[in-house]
Amino acid sequence: MMQIGYTMMTEQAGPRELVEHVVEAERAGFDFSVISDHSFPWLESQGHAPYAWSVLGAAAQATSRIPLMSFVTCPTFRYHPAVIAQKAATVQLLSEGRFRLGLGSGENLNEHIVGEGWPSARVRLDMLEEAVEIIRALFGGGYVSHHGPHYQVDDARLWDLPDPPPPLGIAVSGSLSCALAGRHADLLVATEPKSELVEAFDRNGGAGKPRVGQLPICYDTDREAAVARAHDQFRWSVGGWRLNSELPLPVGFEQATEHVRPEDVAEQIPCGDDVEAVVEAARPYAEAGFTELALVQIGGAHQLPFLHWAESKLLPALRDL
Repeated sequence: MMQIGYTMMTEQAGPRELVEHVVEAERAGFDFSVISDHSFPWLESQGHAPYAWSVLGAAAQATSRIPLMSFVTCPTFRYHPAVIAQKAATVQLLSEGRFRLGLGSGENLNEHIVGEGWPSARVRLDMLEEAVEIIRALFGGGYVSHHGPHYQVDDARLWDLPDPPPPLGIAVSGSLSCALAGRHADLLVATEPKSELVEAFDRNGGAGKPRVGQLPICYDTDREAAVARAHDQFRWSVGGWRLNSELPLPVGFEQATEHVRPEDVAEQIPCGDDVEAVVEAARPYAEAGFTELALVQIGGAHQLPFLHWAESKLLPALRDL
């Protein structure tokens, strides 16, 4: 049975609201939770980008059961990998072992703020692999020094080290990232239900490990309102990962999606209160071999109605899937 998770979408709600939402998601019976880690929203209409790691610390204290996960953090530009290791270890301790560290090669939208440029996808993957090796070494305990092509570490150590350390997830979108994830990850992270991603992960050492997907939906009892909100706040998602990882500012996403129609978004995102439509959108993930699926409810002000609906109707239907 595929586990169903809840997404704290930092681009569409403030920090206090995000914590309130995950508390309600725990009460509603979601199996796990994830949080995005951005310095910018994709579109200005989303309107938020609080610091995900502060929210994680608060969420760890405000909840008692629901697992937490970064979905995903880029450990290569805004954050040095040694700093990521310290943050992740601390959240693992605060949550008493409920945290998983999801990592990815990042988006220019968030990483441009430190002024280090934006190299090719291949270079970004090389940086990610080196970062993962540093994080793993620090999770192993003791002093760590590292002098590599991208990062320097001088006598770093985690003085508060959880046992066990957080499992590492790596986000994938193609063959190279799947190979990297197979070599280094404890779980796969993806946003598309492509069986070829799972198969490539398995071939490279990932067989038997969890696979976590993500599905945006827009619940509302008024379907037209749901479609309008999905178009207003989530039309960026129709652009695909190759485009989305390159654009540096929300204005770029505005321009890239100016010809996307509401009906185009509604073809890809279940809108309204039709439980079966969400089940059918989730089915490809189950068929592709994903073991977990995190739902994104579009619209920061519309989380509590969604969570109540999910508790009474959606979660039972998805668990039948």
